Formats: sequence, C-alpha cells, structure tokens
Amino acid sequence: MDTLCSLSGLDPLWDWNQTWYTHNPELSNCFQNTVLVWAPCIYLWVLSPFYCLHLYCHGRGRLPLSSLCSAKLLLGFFLASFGFVEFFYILLERRQEIQQHLVFLLSPVIRSLTVVLAVCMIHWERVRGCRSSVFLFFFWLLGVVCSLIPLHAKVQLAVDQGLSPDIVRYLAFFSYFALQLAQLFLSCFADRAPSGKAVLKNACPVQDASFLSKILFWWFSGLLFKGYRSPLQAEDLWSLREEDTSEKIISDLEEEWTAECTKLQQQENHLSTSIALGSRLPEQAQFLRKIQKEQSSGFCLLRTLARSFGPYFLTGTLCLMVHDAFMFSVPQVLSLLLGFMKDEDAPLWKGYFYASLMFLLSCLQSIFNHQYTYTCFTVGMRVKTAVMGLVYRKSLVVNSAARRTCTVGEIVNLVSADTQKLMDFVVYFNAVWLAPIEVRGTYISGIATVIFIFPLNGFIARKRSKLQEIQMKYMDGRVKLMNEILNGIKILKFYAWEKAFLEQVLGYREKELKTLKKSQILYSVSIASFNSSSFLIAFAMFGVYVLIDDKNVLDAQKIFVSMALINILKTPLSQLPFAMSTTMQALVSLKRLGKFLCQDELKPDNVTRESFKSDVDGVVFENGTFSWSKDGPPCLKRISVRVPCGSLVAVVGHVGSGKSSLLSAMLGETEKRSGAVSVKGSVAYVPQQAWIQNASLQDNILFGQEKKESWYQRVLEACALLPDLDNLPAGDTTEIGEKGLNLSGGQKQRVSLARAVYRKADVYLLDDPLSAVDAHVGQHIFNKVIGPRGILRDKTRILVTHGMSFLPQADLILVLVDGEISERGSYQELLNRNGAFADFIHTFASSERKECSRRLSVRLSVTEYMPFSRDLSQEQLISGDTNSITIEPLPDSDEDHIQEDLGKLTKADKARIGRVKLEMYIEYFHTIGLPLIVSIVFLYAFQQAASLSYNYWLSLWADQPVINGTQLNTDLKLGVYGALGFAQGIAIFGTTVAISLGCIIASRHLHLELLNNVLHSPMSFFETTPSGNLFNRFAKEIDAIDNMIPDGLKMMLGYFFKLMEVCIIVLMATPFAAVIILPMAFLYGFIQSFYVATSCQLRRLESVSRSPIYTHLNETVQGASVIRAFNEQSRFIMGVNHKVDQNQTAYFPRFVATRWLGVNLEFLGNGIVLAASILSVMAKGTLSPGMVGLAVSHSLQVTGFLSWIVRSWTDVENNIVSVERVKEYADTPKEAAWTIEGSSLPPSWPQKGTIEFHDYGLQYRKGLELALKGISVHIKEREKIGIVGRTGAGKSSLALGIFRILEAAKGQIFIDGINIAEIGLHDLRSRITIIPQDPVLFSGSLRMNLDPFDAYTDEDVWNALELAHLKNFVSELPDKLNHECSEGGENLSLGQRQLVCLARALLRKTKILVLDEATAALDLETDTLIQSTIRSQFEDCAVLTIAHRLNTIMDYTKVIVMDKGHVVEMDSPSNLIAKRGQFYYMCREAGLL
Repeated sequence: MDTLCSLSGLDPLWDWNQTWYTHNPELSNCFQNTVLVWAPCIYLWVLSPFYCLHLYCHGRGRLPLSSLCSAKLLLGFFLASFGFVEFFYILLERRQEIQQHLVFLLSPVIRSLTVVLAVCMIHWERVRGCRSSVFLFFFWLLGVVCSLIPLHAKVQLAVDQGLSPDIVRYLAFFSYFALQLAQLFLSCFADRAPSGKAVLKNACPVQDASFLSKILFWWFSGLLFKGYRSPLQAEDLWSLREEDTSEKIISDLEEEWTAECTKLQQQENHLSTSIALGSRLPEQAQFLRKIQKEQSSGFCLLRTLARSFGPYFLTGTLCLMVHDAFMFSVPQVLSLLLGFMKDEDAPLWKGYFYASLMFLLSCLQSIFNHQYTYTCFTVGMRVKTAVMGLVYRKSLVVNSAARRTCTVGEIVNLVSADTQKLMDFVVYFNAVWLAPIEVRGTYISGIATVIFIFPLNGFIARKRSKLQEIQMKYMDGRVKLMNEILNGIKILKFYAWEKAFLEQVLGYREKELKTLKKSQILYSVSIASFNSSSFLIAFAMFGVYVLIDDKNVLDAQKIFVSMALINILKTPLSQLPFAMSTTMQALVSLKRLGKFLCQDELKPDNVTRESFKSDVDGVVFENGTFSWSKDGPPCLKRISVRVPCGSLVAVVGHVGSGKSSLLSAMLGETEKRSGAVSVKGSVAYVPQQAWIQNASLQDNILFGQEKKESWYQRVLEACALLPDLDNLPAGDTTEIGEKGLNLSGGQKQRVSLARAVYRKADVYLLDDPLSAVDAHVGQHIFNKVIGPRGILRDKTRILVTHGMSFLPQADLILVLVDGEISERGSYQELLNRNGAFADFIHTFASSERKECSRRLSVRLSVTEYMPFSRDLSQEQLISGDTNSITIEPLPDSDEDHIQEDLGKLTKADKARIGRVKLEMYIEYFHTIGLPLIVSIVFLYAFQQAASLSYNYWLSLWADQPVINGTQLNTDLKLGVYGALGFAQGIAIFGTTVAISLGCIIASRHLHLELLNNVLHSPMSFFETTPSGNLFNRFAKEIDAIDNMIPDGLKMMLGYFFKLMEVCIIVLMATPFAAVIILPMAFLYGFIQSFYVATSCQLRRLESVSRSPIYTHLNETVQGASVIRAFNEQSRFIMGVNHKVDQNQTAYFPRFVATRWLGVNLEFLGNGIVLAASILSVMAKGTLSPGMVGLAVSHSLQVTGFLSWIVRSWTDVENNIVSVERVKEYADTPKEAAWTIEGSSLPPSWPQKGTIEFHDYGLQYRKGLELALKGISVHIKEREKIGIVGRTGAGKSSLALGIFRILEAAKGQIFIDGINIAEIGLHDLRSRITIIPQDPVLFSGSLRMNLDPFDAYTDEDVWNALELAHLKNFVSELPDKLNHECSEGGENLSLGQRQLVCLARALLRKTKILVLDEATAALDLETDTLIQSTIRSQFEDCAVLTIAHRLNTIMDYTKVIVMDKGHVVEMDSPSNLIAKRGQFYYMCREAGLL
C-alpha cells in the first residue's frame, strides 16, 4: 500500500506523529484516498453474495416501484456517474503522468462499480419484497463516516489555500458527499407494502417501520401521542402480527409437544413393563416415580418451548453479548480519560475524543440492551400464548379421573399465575448465567467475595423454591375454594354459611402469606448480599492491593476505573437475586404445567365411532365393563345391549344405579375395562344438569350451527320455548347469564334439549331431561320431541327417565341395578314377567297409567296447556330481564340504544381511564401504616448517605499525595471505608424487610376487603358479574399485589435514591453541570408523564381483556363433556384463541412502550455522561483527578438508573391498577347486615313457625313493576303449604322474599310475630331451612358439606343421613363421613347430591322448611320415601313446597295457586278441585283427575 501511495506521490499510509502525537491530528492522504474509500466497497462486495442468498430464500413478494425506490435508484446512478466522470477527468488532465496518479484513478472506479452493485441490490430488494434494508443502511453509513475525515481535510485546505487550484475535484467530492448523505437519509425510511397483499385493519406499524425506526422504537410514537391526547380504548390497539397469533404459535408447537408426550409415555410404559416383570414396587418408590414423572414432564415442556422459541431467543442473547462488550469497553475509555486528566501536556482534543467515544459506546450499549429486552418480551408473550393454548386444549381432553384432581381453580391458576412466571423466566433467564461471567470478567481478587455470595444465594434460592411450591399450593386451594364459593353463592346465602367459608378462605390466605413472608425475608438477605457485593468486591480488592505492599498506591485511575468496572456489576448483581427467584419460580410452574399437560386423556378407543347406516344397530355394547378411573371400581359391569336404529330406549333404575354412567360410556367418557362399544353416526347429548353458556339464547340453541329459520322455529315450538321467548326482554337474542343464571331449572333443561334437537344428529342421548320441567310440559315435550310421533321419531334415542308415563311407548326398557342390567324388554314384556320392575310399576305408577290411558283423548297444545301468560323466573327479574319492564316514552334517538341493551345481562369488565389517582397510592400506603413508611424512607436515606460517604472518602484517598512511593494511614482509610460499606449493607437488609412486611400487611388487608365486599354483595351482583371478572381479581390481581408491587417498590426506591446520590456527586465535582442536569430532569419528567398515561391505560386494557379468558375457560371445563359429545372442540379452541389474542393485543404495546421509554431516557442519561466528561475536560486545570473519576464513574450509572427507575415506577403504577381493580367492588351495592348488634331475638326463635305476609310486594330492581303484588297470606304453625303455578308465576319469589335474598318493596313478612326486615340476615337465614332446586356441594369432606360449622355430633349427622336414605351408601365408602367430595360434588350422582341437601335440612331441623322442587332428580321410589320422611320428620314444622309434581302435594293442608305475582287461589286441595278453578285444570292436565 505504501508503494502504491509513493507511486502517486503521497505520504506513507500511517504516521503516528501526524495522527496521535500532535495538537492538530489528521490522517495521511494515502489513508484518506485508499482505506477510507475502499472500506465501504470491501464491505459491500464481500457480504452481498450472502445477502442476495438470504433475500432469495426469504422473499415476500415484489414491491411496486415507489417514489422512494425511484429516488434511491436515481441517486445511485448519479453517484456512479460521478466516479466515472472523475476517472475520465483525471485520465484526460494527467495522462502524461498517469503512473503518479494510480490511486486517484483506481479509487473512483472502485467506488463507482460498488455504487452500481448497490443500485442492483436496491432493485433485487424490491423484487424480493424487502422494504427496509439494514445491509444498505450500514453501507451508506460507513460511506458517510469514511467521507467525514476527507471532508474535514478538504474544507481545511480550501480555507487555507482557496478553491482555485483544483476546483473540479472539490466540487465533485462535495457533490458526491451530499448525494451519499441523501442516500443515507432515504435508507432510514421503509418502502410501501406490496399492493396485492391483504391489509389488516389497524395493522401493527412495526411491519411498515424502517430499520432505524425499529431499533429506536420510533414506530411506537403514534400510539403514545394518541394515548396522551385521549385515553386509549380497545379499538385503538393494533392487530397482532401473524407470527404472534395463537393459531400460528400453537399449530407449530402442538406437534412438538405431542411427540414429546408420546416419548414420555413410552418411557413410562417401558418402566411399568419392567416393574410388572419384577416384584411390586414399595409405596415410597412409587411416590419417587411419581415425582420423577412430574419433573421430567416439566423438562419436556421446557425442551418443547426451547425448540420452538429458542432460535429467536438466541438472537436476543447475541444482542446482550454485544451490549456487554460495549459495557466493558466504557471503563477502559474512562481509564484513558483519567490518564489524560493526569497528563498536563496532553492536547485537549484527546479529552473531547474520549468523552465522545464514551457517549457513542453508551448509546450503542443502550440500543443493543433494548433490542435484547424487546426480543425477550416477545418470546415471553409467545410462550404465554403457547402455554395457555396447550392448557386449554388439554382441559378439553382430560379424562374424568384426571379432571377430579385438577379443579377449575387450579386450571385458572395455571393460566394466570404460572404462565406469568414462565414469562418472567424468559425475560430474566440470561441474567442467571451471564451475571457470574460478568462478575468474573472484572477483577480476579474480587472473586473470593463472590465465591462466598453465590453459594449463600444458591441455598436461599433452593429454600425459596420449596416455599414457592408451598405458597402455590395454598394459592391453588384458595382460588379453588373461591371458585366453589362463586359457583354455590346462592346456597351459601340461603344457609347463611358465608362466615364458615370466609374463615376457610382466610385460613388458606394466612398460610399463603406466612409462606410469602418467610420467602421475602430470605429474598431480603439475597438482595442485601448482592447489593453490597460491589462494595465487598472493591473492599477486598483495595484491601488486598494496599496491604500486600506499601508501595502499592491507590490513585484516581486505579480506584475509579476499578469502581466503574464494579459499578457495571451493580445491575447484573441486583438483577441476579430476582433472576434466580424467577428461575426458581418458573421451575415450580414448569413442573405444575408439565404435570397437568401429562394427565391421562380420554382414550379414542373407549368407543368406536362409525358412519351412520340405517340398516344396522345404532348403538352396540358387547359385554362392556366400565369404570370412572383406571384403578377405580367398575361403575358398569357386563353390559350387552343392541339398540336398533330409530328406536326409543328407556333406561330406569334407582339413584346411583349407573344410568348416567351408561350414557357416559356411549360418549367415551368412562374408562373401558373390557368389551366393546360402537356408536353409528353423529351424537347429540342432553346432560342431567343442563350446561348453558354465557351467550344469547339463540347461540345456546344453534351451538355453532348455521341458522335455518323454519327448522329453528319447529325446534322452539317442540321444546315449549316459544312462550318463554315472548317474555324475554330481547326474545331469543337475550343474553343468558353464566350457567343459565337467569333461567329457571325447567327453562335451562328445555334450552339444553333444543340444542340437541336442532343438531339433527343420528343418536340422541337424553339424561333425564324431563325431570326439571312441569308434568304437562314434560308430556308436551315427550309427544312433540322424544315420543313415537315427535320430531326425533326416526332417530335412535336413549332416554334416562324417572317418569313412568313414558315407558309404555319405549321400544326397549333397560332396568339398571348397581351398574348391571337386571331386566330388559318392552313395557308389556316386563309387566308380564312380574319381576322387580312390575312390582315397582304396580306400586308407584297408578296415576301415571291413568294419564297414559287418557293420552289420546287429551291432545295438549302449547296454547291449551298455557292459558295463563308466563312471566319470568326470579333470577331473570333479579337481573332486570323481565317482561314487566315499563319503558317511559323516549326521544327517538335513544330507542335503538335501548333495544340493543335490552337483552344484556352481564357487565363486561370495564377499564378505567387516565392515570391511577393519587388516592389509590394514599389508600395503599395508608394500609401499610405511617410508622413503617417513615422507617423505610429513613433507612433508604441512611443507606445512600453511607454509599455517598464511602465514595467521597475514596476520592479523598485517591487525591492524597504520594510520599516516598507510599501513602499514609492506609489502614485507617481502609477501616473507615469498610465501616461505611457494612453500615450500608445492614440498611439495605432493613429496607427490603420493611417494604416486604409493609406490602404483606397491605396485601392481607386488600384481600380481606375484597373478600368481604364480594361475600356481602346481593345475589343480583353475582348474576350480572361474570365469574371471570371475580377470578381475575382473586387470582391475578391479588398475585400482582403480593409479588409485583413489593418488587417494583424495592427497585424504584433503591434506584431513585442512587440517582440522587449520583446527581449530588456530579454537582459537587462540576457545579456547572446543574445547567445540563436541571433541563434534563424536566425533559425526563415530561417524557415519563407522556409515557405513563399510555402505559397505565394499556395495563388496564390488558387486565380487562384477561377476564373473558378465565370465564371462557371456566365454562369450557364445566361443559367439556357436552362440547366433546357435539364434536365442537375446534370451535371452542378458536374462541379461546380469539380471546387470548385480544389479551396479547393489549400486552404487546405495553412492553414496547417500556422499550420506547428506555431508549429515549438512556439517550438522555448518556447526555449526562457526555456533559460530565466534557465539563471535566474543560475544567482540566482546576479539577483533581479523584473528583473527575468520582463524577464520571458515577455519571456512567445514570443511564441504567434512569431506565430502571422508569421501568420499576411503571411496574408499580401498572400494578397499582390491581389495587384499583380490587377496590372497585367496595362501591357496589351491599346486602343488609348479617347480624345486628344487641339484637333481642330469642335463641329458640322461631318456636311455632307461623308466617304472615302483610300486603307484601317484591320487585327485582327499582323502577320495575312489582313481581309479587299485595300478597296477604297467613300460614299457621305445622301447616303444609304447596305453592303451584306456571313456570315463572312467582312461586320461587315467595321463597326469595322469606329468605330476604330480595328485600320487600312494600309490606312486611312476620315470622312468629317478628318483622324479618328488622333482624340480621344470618339470624334469619340460619333459623329457617331451604332444600334448593339445584343441589350444590363443595369440595371437602361429606361432613363439612353437611355441617361446615361443626355444630352437630357425628351421631346427629348419621341420623340425618339415615333419614335421607344415604346411610347405606355412606357407610360403604372407605372414608365414610370424611369421604372427599370433588369440586361441585361431581363424584356423586345428581340424585345423591339432592339427598345430601335433604340431609342438611334434616340436620338443621328448623321450624320452617322450604322445598324448591327439591326432588326433581329422584326416581319415583326414592321420591316417595323422601316425601314420607319429610312428612314424619317435619310434622311439627311449617313446610312450604314449590311443586312440579302435583301428586306430592295432594295431601297438604293448603295449596297456594300463583299467577303473575298474585295469589289467585288458596285452600285445601279438595276444596280447590271442587271450585273448578285454576288448580282443577292443572290437576287435569297432570292426569290426576
């Protein structure tokens, strides 16, 4: 190169005296004309083949020729032509001495050919659909940077000598530079999208962003401006990118996970086989195997996630490594700056050069750091989507045995808490392995300190991991219990059991917080050790250095470069405990998720599904034995049945004889032990307890099918739903609450049946659908739907029933006894056999037979059997969906709005707007308490004062003069330094413990307040609030208050006080820095407030969009068998995908907002570094090196501090939203007081059981018509009253009034002469008893379900069970009274649950008993036994029965006939029949006359 340059008459390539050791540095002409010209060219020629290949493999469609692309091509041609013009100009001008101008000839040609290549690349990018080129951006950037020095040299030369000697070359160069600059500017923008591509509505702008916009997150600014101007709404958010959608993520991941599961299953089978060959494993070894399986399933999940998301995650890790390289180079530059400060002869330009270099390195460090974090959060978001999807899909296929071990609460916890832990793990994982490497990269002498710190924290992490598992177990228990409380809230209110369950929840909560407290104290030790580690490393290093040899002198350069390196560690070391904590929590969560995802699934071969053929049997059982779990006892034995296509099969038997299990076996829900089952054609299923979705009535019936109007109307008419539609506020578009809350039992069952009928399936499995409806409605449905002339007459129908009147029309009757078919045949055949069935019929079915004989003569149509209009059930009225709404005349503009909202019931979770109010913070800190807050602030101030003192002490030490090669009093200096550092360490431990304890106090208080507010809410609140909203509060929001707020506060306060310290130090060193720091502080404040407005709203929108996921999950788990039976899994999966995507739509901009803020603030912070450095250089003569070292080494930390303060402050503000959401329910309406202080109610009240209604009226909401009107009834002691009326006539409203579930609108109710409105709700409800229509059980022992307060002896409980005909069943259970009922009592049949509810009433035995259609799910024999028990045991009590089966009340003292909220008739049954009024007609319809 030197030869080439010398030929052209230029200096050598490099001369140190010309470039470095001079006051006016410049590069040689040879370097300028060769290296600086050729460097960009080499970059392009070397890398372009690889880039072309990359574009070839990842094409995205041809781009249109835009104005931007045209401009780039045009500028490219101009640039290329400049080089050629210059080449020919030199050739012509200097042709005689061409040898001496080789360099000047070569450079323009190389440059022009390179630009031609660049132009070709621009065109190739357009062809392959590349809209923003990173590759060419760096080429133009390199070109501009390399041209800056020649530009400076040419400008200098022009100033010194004028332009005249070589004006053409000057003009050519300046023009070329301007065009290069223009190309660089144009490459900062992205090209237009391909025109043919479908454009998403509100697409995410990152896809349209240029490379520069992406690395600086400028593409996000639009949303921030929008959020700053007005609070963001859900519709303002961008659509998800395709690669972030659930469908894309889960479709890729599911295959991987299935393969992993198969592998795991094979290992398990192999292990089982080898064990089977040997002896049986002892219990301990089996337990170890189970633990091993759980752990391996967790690692399998991790492996699967790593395969799917690992490559993208590694790109982020690469960014982190580059960031670290820049981070460690900054102290080296600081060392050079301090060396410059010491050297009095050093030229000033070097100082400015070092200051600028530090600024540049800090900026690059910020860019790479935020790219890394952005990648981590993106991966975290995708992991969350993936895990949620897997959990949801798994919940649709787990078998019943596994379903009993995984409650809805636990599954919600997996989706809320555990997925969050995995996200945190992704974000902080790299800190776990990188921090120790960074530590070792500082100074070897500090390693001894670190060697002590790491094992200590390893031990703490292990202990916390165990505590985390225990805490999650308690949290699962609490959320599971809350789920049951919310599902059974009506029962809790009827029985006044809220206190018992409140105590249970608080028991779990106390244990949870106790474990959290232990964990937080250990965490405080961890934080204190890591935060003190930078001091301990410095103390060890300086101590060893000065004590080894007196000649070892600590000067500014040694101290502050070491401190800068050690300060670099502050961030990784302060992150390390958090990273270890999240890793440990994530491992626990992985194990829990793995355990759930590896649960046993329903086997596809449990039932053989074949296509429909009309000439073969529809359902075939061949010697089938079935059980509910692999190891459990069989629930069905030796079942062999053939059901011909198009026949009607009735299945009868006692409660618990296996009728529902038989249908489950046909659906493949049970474990097939032996034999075979085959079902031909599609299946429709009506479960015994109707499963209703929170959707419109029409959606519930269509269930994903297309609406065919004529068939739809036929189905509604056949299922007797038309009269109900007339009374629903918005007809069939009325929203139905969760679990059909605003429908009566009969309505729910008819909707469930309509769903099945609409399906037009080949096989119908009907699990006692007629038990919940009135007798005449049941007859209508049988005739119109199920019977020989019904619309299903050509279908195969298997009907489980207790109704005797339907049996003569069945083609085949199966009688089940203890899981076996004891008799089979047609009705006549079974009667002729004179077996058990015939005896049963003769005893119980005389009334039904009478009805059958009249069947042909009495043709019931809907209009005949419903002469009275049907108003709504009490639940609809509670929620305001009633026919009696009187709408005042409205202006025209409001009418549409009213029509739209008429059918709405549930309130969607609403997001508040604006920043979190100051009162929220005051409220939160008020619960912590003033003394604790004062001590926290004092401890923080103390720890930072100690830190400032020991740092200042170091600067004094550094500036001490060296006498005879040594410094004086090094021992004393080291001692003072150590004492200050240790004082700081103790203060750090004190502050973290104080914050943890304060936050636990606040958390306990907030949870208790939320629980009390929810339990004191009236029933209407639960009917209009989706359970997902409440779940969200009790699971995710409480978890955020427990864990996120304390961590955020610790970080925020820690970094805030550290920033104060840095500002004080910089101002002490260079007071002039105030001129820069103060404006920056204001700018910082502005950016922060600008950002928080948007960030807070995004956090709210994300929280709000999370609730529907939980509601949907809850609904799916409870209706899984119905979804599977109808084969609707894919539709529900699409539903949850949509809901998860909605949630991620708010989450994605949330974390991008933090990145946008981080980049902007860190650039500001880097400005402080630049200011401190340049001011130090300017004041070189007046400042000591010690002071400069102190100021600059501390200002280097500002960048990190600023971003962490804002990040943690944002976390706190975002998580305070959780406090806001938990406090929301403080303002909702509440019930009356549970107990009234100083009440004079006698302990034995009511002694007689008389009830008087005085002109009693009841309304469900203010402004609505009365639902009960002017009821004046006197019920004497020991009277037995039957209450009858059409569905929704107001029968149940009377019961609601007596229990004050609804308060009186007018009039009073007196019980034993006491006005019930004047006593506490619990005093009232605990002294009277109801047996409700829906039997609700809670998970826990059978004894707890009967007597949660432990108020009765075991003997009393056994007596109650005996009277409820449950004693034999319970005594045969292994655990007897301690038998664990699963969630919702699912391991008992519906009839058995009804009997448990009866046993509750028998145990309480109060003077007033209300029966709300309580024996609907029982067979006739059991029903008769129960009726006789009630008559004998409650002989001296007043009994009110809301009746469906009129034959159960024919011997009652009086019957009240209700219609439209009025009592229309009241007398003894015989008198009412004689009067031939409404009761007479009802008896006739029921076939009793």
